[in-house]
Amino acid sequence: MSSQQEPSTAKKGLFRIVFSRTGIILLLLVVQIAMMAGTVFYLHEYIHYVYGATIILQVVTLIYLINAEGNPAFKMTWILCILAVPVFGVVFYIFVKMQVGTRYMQNRLAALKIETDPYMQQDPDVIDAIWASKSANANLAYYLSNQLGFPTYRNTDVKYFPLGEYKFKAMIQELRKAKKYIFMEYFIVEKGYMWGSILQILREKVKEGVEVRFMYDGMCAISMLPYRYPARLRKYGIKCKMSNKVRPFLSTTQNNRDHRKICVIDGKVGFAGGINLGDEYINRKVRFGHWKDTAVMLKGDAVQSLTMIFLQMWNADERKAENYKRYLTPKRKELRRELGYVIPYADSPFDNENVGEEVYFHILNHAKKYVHIMTPYLILDNEMLTTLKRAAKSGIEVIIIMPHIPDKWYAFAVAKTYYRELIEGGVQIYEYQPGFVHAKVFVSDDDTATVGTINLDFRSLYLHFENGVFIYNNSEIDRIERDFQQTLAKCHKVTLIEVRKRTMLTKIIGQVLRLFAPLM
Repeated sequence: MSSQQEPSTAKKGLFRIVFSRTGIILLLLVVQIAMMAGTVFYLHEYIHYVYGATIILQVVTLIYLINAEGNPAFKMTWILCILAVPVFGVVFYIFVKMQVGTRYMQNRLAALKIETDPYMQQDPDVIDAIWASKSANANLAYYLSNQLGFPTYRNTDVKYFPLGEYKFKAMIQELRKAKKYIFMEYFIVEKGYMWGSILQILREKVKEGVEVRFMYDGMCAISMLPYRYPARLRKYGIKCKMSNKVRPFLSTTQNNRDHRKICVIDGKVGFAGGINLGDEYINRKVRFGHWKDTAVMLKGDAVQSLTMIFLQMWNADERKAENYKRYLTPKRKELRRELGYVIPYADSPFDNENVGEEVYFHILNHAKKYVHIMTPYLILDNEMLTTLKRAAKSGIEVIIIMPHIPDKWYAFAVAKTYYRELIEGGVQIYEYQPGFVHAKVFVSDDDTATVGTINLDFRSLYLHFENGVFIYNNSEIDRIERDFQQTLAKCHKVTLIEVRKRTMLTKIIGQVLRLFAPLM
């Protein structure tokens, strides 16, 4: 690294601390240490009162915490934090629970759902048809539509991409065809060949009169893009914003990142999946060996849901009314039965519904032959761990493909702590030898699959904004399963012998980190 680069790197490191929950944690730890020191040196005559007040505050907080709604794993982490460092734990918990920004976002998204409900109505004939085909999937369709506003569609072509470079090529072709509008929402955007190629097309399309809206997660401002990058794109005529801007010490909503990946073109074509806008996702830059990622392209009626999902997030911080009707496209009149059923869905940390996990549970609980999974992370709550093992013990072939070369060593260390229990429960675990698996895929019984952004970890399942596409009775499911088998051929099966041979230090590090799994 050159001397000219070092200050920039140091600056990014400082930004990562100041502009994240790490800053709050460090501040509260300093307060904890200061109070302990002050108690010992200055308040020794009143130490019994201070200690008693601390105990009372702890007990009250723990009683509230235990009786509050939420996942037990998160409660256990909070309890550990409060017991280990009382002042830090209690103050930080109160800080999180009293966030005005969180309540505002929750109310705003609820209002936007009501606004878009008229454009997300379920066709009852579709539900009747899926009931006749597979009642279990009809139950899921009912839940996603009635509870969350994500209808089931027919007449939707699905194309599956087994690698990022294939999706990129198709997206470039479709972007060039845009006539009315382009909506793009991504978690990561990084300068390079991929983003440069897309940006050039977006600039050309703006000149042709196409409306372009581009949104990316605010974390990119820390190390990938300049903070004022949206202003630069707006000069080109592109409507651009950061979702959930990163601000120092202000709000724990910064913990709820926009992890979605959506591209909608003219309301006719939509893309979803795990692929961000960076050169490693199309294997033009090597970071962790070969990058295995997946996506789907939709053409037809189901694109309407992706349009509305995008507009809901876009308008989360807007004050002016949105004209949703102008972005709708007529549905096909003829019925193409061979295309099956498609449900684009989204997940929000503010609606008290764990949509992504519910879809995964549904596939595991209703499989007859197999459930094949690709995921980059394996940090499981008790419900998911139990469901995976129960499916395997019931005779269902459950196979999970994980990376062999991880992008985050600590997440991989925690993942390995689940290996023994899963393998003993009958779940087969494979690691992708050529490199890193970033795909988020469930495929089952040759007729059901979901492809999206949702990892098997706490952050995706509970804390982030996510999206996916549930597919049933579409011929592309065969391609998804073939891709899984081709990927499996490049994997190494993890055995119990290998798990038991891990060094004691590795095991200890993994077990300690697992205490904080809900934060990873």
